[in-house]
Amino acid sequence: MMNSPANPEHYPRHLDAALRESLQDTPAVLVNGPRQCGKTTLVRQYEGKMRYFSLDDPALLAAVQADPLGFVKRLDRAIIDEVQRAPQLLMALKLVIDQDRRPGRFLLTGSANLMALPQIADSLAGRVDILTLLPLSHSELARRPSDFLSRARTQDWPLDASTQPERTDLTQQVLSGGYPEMRQRATAARRQAWARAYLSTLIERDIQDIAHIDQLSQVPQLLSIAAELSGQLLNLSQIGGQIGLNAKTVDKYIGILEKLFLVRRLPAWSRNELSRLIKTPKLHFLDAGLQSTLTRLTPELVLTQRTRFGATLETWVHGELRKLLSLTPEAWFLSHYRDKDQNEVDFVLESPLREVLGIEVKAAASVQKSDFKGLRKLQEVAGPQFSTGIVLYDGDRALSFGDGLWAVPLDRL
Repeated sequence: MMNSPANPEHYPRHLDAALRESLQDTPAVLVNGPRQCGKTTLVRQYEGKMRYFSLDDPALLAAVQADPLGFVKRLDRAIIDEVQRAPQLLMALKLVIDQDRRPGRFLLTGSANLMALPQIADSLAGRVDILTLLPLSHSELARRPSDFLSRARTQDWPLDASTQPERTDLTQQVLSGGYPEMRQRATAARRQAWARAYLSTLIERDIQDIAHIDQLSQVPQLLSIAAELSGQLLNLSQIGGQIGLNAKTVDKYIGILEKLFLVRRLPAWSRNELSRLIKTPKLHFLDAGLQSTLTRLTPELVLTQRTRFGATLETWVHGELRKLLSLTPEAWFLSHYRDKDQNEVDFVLESPLREVLGIEVKAAASVQKSDFKGLRKLQEVAGPQFSTGIVLYDGDRALSFGDGLWAVPLDRL
């Protein structure tokens, strides 16, 4: 059985500490993230001090669009949910904030990456703290601190086996994703039904909030292809050829899916930072539950097609790393490594001081010395900047393989 409470509100969110801090010294705070990831639950805990408004309410939305400045001027402190639905509201907020810069006046949420929308980014620049809330992380579900990055940097892994009463079944954990509503469903079939309805809503409504798409009917196909290719090198021409779109249009549409927090491009790592801009990125989904729904991967199918699960597991790790870095005040660079000799590392994390951590993902309960081949190559290329190399695996014990190389249970993530 899945370890999910009846009410997903009971999961404490790690972002809450940063949100409280921002409200103490910034006039407006924006919590960005995908629909249904828990943004409203997070911000409504402040409803006792601030009035709550949702722009999903059609009548309110129409009023705000008709007179955005009049609406904002009547507010002292307010929570405004789904602000991407009324971009003109942001200019009004700018004017009001410039007249009264008291901290914690406005708490905003958006289901699109608003900073990627030029008209909104210009309005908010210098006046707002931007925080990103992604679906529930494994550490939030386990109700424990998000300490993977600090442990990786110091190589401070508990050497004893995991003492959790019940180690979460890896397949179930990955395929269930991180959306609270999806995890509430009792069976895999019900969870995938929720995911399909969720994606349909995004395509039918939310895309139109942020962009004009001429060929909206092609988006479901594009999403399905992106799910099949999650974790692979991005080839825009190849994708376009399968659905009758040119590479430029595919690039534009993937950019829109990125704004909706469905997918992310993962750039290539190189010691020459300029070359990162031209090397081929990988494409990853942000949530393994959505990705596995689109690829029709079920727990039963995992038993007979373990290779397909490997790609979804890598997607899950990608999402967990994004959640981890969204909590880190430092600007870490997340990428992948691949050289001309086909040496690869699934994920490379680089700190602002150029400290390099490499992570490989293995959907197996054992680790061999050969599993560190790519990490050893990265260690050689990065030189003294290389800190730690990790093979994440489905075991219960952290094991040292010497010289900064570790096999670490996926559960530690």
